[in-house]
Amino acid sequence: MSFCDECFKGVTHEGTPKGKWEKIGGIDCYVGIPSGIEYPKDKILLFLSDVFGMQLINNQLLVDDFADNGILTYGVDYFFGEPIPANAMQPGNTFDKDAWREKHGYEITRPAVDAVVAALKEKGVVAFGTTGYCFGAAYAVPLAIENVTQVTAVSHPSRLKVPEDLEKYCSVSKAPFLINSCEEDAMFPAEAQAKADVIFGDGKFAPGYRREYFSGCKHGFAVRGDMSDPMVKAGKEGAFKSTVEWMKKYL
Repeated sequence: MSFCDECFKGVTHEGTPKGKWEKIGGIDCYVGIPSGIEYPKDKILLFLSDVFGMQLINNQLLVDDFADNGILTYGVDYFFGEPIPANAMQPGNTFDKDAWREKHGYEITRPAVDAVVAALKEKGVVAFGTTGYCFGAAYAVPLAIENVTQVTAVSHPSRLKVPEDLEKYCSVSKAPFLINSCEEDAMFPAEAQAKADVIFGDGKFAPGYRREYFSGCKHGFAVRGDMSDPMVKAGKEGAFKSTVEWMKKYL
């Protein structure tokens, strides 16, 4: 389970979260519920976060933004209340990332996502979309491969095997696939971006494929980007807009 330096860097955003925490299938979820507008209650967007988890205000604000766009959104706390703390983004922080990584591998954390999906199905949910950021892409892609979810968006994905995961996705998944990519990304570099286009592009993936590219941005931009940088701000907002459009088209 690899990471790059940018997985742990970024800027904490300002705002007032307005979602609420709920236990779903025994798992804490930060929930964004649309207010004042009609929205489908049997279709859910699973928000699959970066290593800073649903406790990071940036992630909560993103969930709120999806809800403001009429999408019922559940941010899954698959770190069980123990994400990497926000202050680990600060230069010189001595948080033991390697020790954290050992305790939060895929085999340990994936069951939390499955528990939430199962519980929401029991409540009548019939369709799921996923939006995975960094770490979260490693859940979004398998969920699509297993056809648990109906539509997928990932932003600066990490921990994917390229080309193996992409080839498997293309061969078995029915979920339309959006990738928000960027200029500087050790986890999903230019070579991987080009490979994705070869595998999915030119109509080869019938359900639908699109890759957005944001210049002047680096890994983490869609969650933890410095909003004082005009290009990063445009990238973050562009990635969010494309994800909303993708979900509304296919979910």
